[in-house]
Formats: sequence, structure tokens, C-alpha cells
Amino acid sequence: MGILDGIVEWIAEQVMHGLDLVTTSVLGALGCDMAVFLRYSPAAETMYKVFVALAIGIILLNWVWQLFKNFGLGTGIEAEDPVRLSIRSVLFILLAYFSDGIVDTVLKIGGTPYHWIMDSDLPALSFADFNSVMLAIIGVCANGAVALIALIVVLVLAWNYLKLLFEAAERYVLLGVLVYTAPVAFSMGASQSTSNIFKSWCRMFGGQIFLLLMNAWCLRLFTSMVGAFIANPLSL
Repeated sequence: MGILDGIVEWIAEQVMHGLDLVTTSVLGALGCDMAVFLRYSPAAETMYKVFVALAIGIILLNWVWQLFKNFGLGTGIEAEDPVRLSIRSVLFILLAYFSDGIVDTVLKIGGTPYHWIMDSDLPALSFADFNSVMLAIIGVCANGAVALIALIVVLVLAWNYLKLLFEAAERYVLLGVLVYTAPVAFSMGASQSTSNIFKSWCRMFGGQIFLLLMNAWCLRLFTSMVGAFIANPLSL
């Protein structure tokens, strides 16, 4: 059975390495690096300056409007404290202007564990002997209902694997949108009335980076599980 054991081992390794190649190829091109996003959306970089100017304009407009509202305090109009307003406005003008550096720093921090996940080696497979594999295959094929269930399970796993790949690509695109519209998000923090928008953007930005990490981890874990199951189907 040595030759047949070698065939089973070869098939299991090829399936696992094939899935891992697809996973690392797709996720390696995505991650927390915006190079691929800019390659297919070069206008995002040129329009970034427009968003910076728009953000600074929004902050200045809000600054003037809130200061103007202070003249109507006696008539019941609510306005922000002019000193705090001025400090927040200057601070967020600087944040909006240097938002590219701030966002790049966060992406580098988030990209570090992402590369750790992508660069980690999958564990070696523990192979069953050929008799165990054949026993499992014959048992499944002998029972039509079991074979049908096994086929459905395989199709569901394959579909969910593709969904995870597409989800990772979707999250990468959304992350790119958040990155290149960051100045406008920073401008929302200059006013107390719109600060919740800035906080929501921060949560969404951090959440997208975390979900990209989880997608990479789940896909590599799935690859390892498929290889282990093929190598030893009776381990369940």
C-alpha cells in the first residue's frame, strides 16, 4: 500500500497547496496596502486633494457660522464655546491636511499582523493509511444518501470559500474609499454637532482593518482544514 499511500498524500498536499495559492494570491494583492486600489482607481489619488480642500472649507465655514451664532445667544440660539471651537477647528484643520500620513500609519500598524498571517506556514498534514481512506470513500459511495449529503457539503464549502474571497475584495474596496475620503471625515470632528460622524468613521475604518485580518485568518484556516480532512477523512 506504499504507492497508494503516496497517491493519497500527494492529492491532499496538492489540494491544500492549490487552495493556499489562490488564497495568498488574492489576499496578498489586497491587505492594508492601497497600491492595488490605486492601480485600478488612479483618480482616487488625484481627487484626494479635492477632498482635503473641501474638508478645510467645511471646517472654516462651520467655524465662522458657530462664531456668528454666539451673537444670538441672548435670543435663545445655542452655540459652541468660541475658545473650544477655535481650538477644535485649528486641530482638525491640521488633522485633515495631514490625514494621509495619519491613515498610512494606521494601515502600516494593521498591515503588520496581516502579513504575519499571510506569511505563516501551514502545518504539515497527518496522513491516514490508504485502507482508512478507501474505507471512508467506499462507505460514502455505497450509500447514495450519504454521497448526496457529502456532495452538498462540498458544494456549500466551496461556495462559502468563494464568498469569503469576494467579501475580502469588497472590504478592501470599502477600506480604499474610507482612506481616500478621510479628510472629509476629519472635518466632521471640528463641530460637536457632527462629531458623531467622525467617531462612526473611526469605528468603521478600524472595523474594516480588523475584518480583513479575520478574513485572511479564516481563509487560511479553511485551507488547512480541507487538506487535513482529505488526508484523514476518518478523523471526524
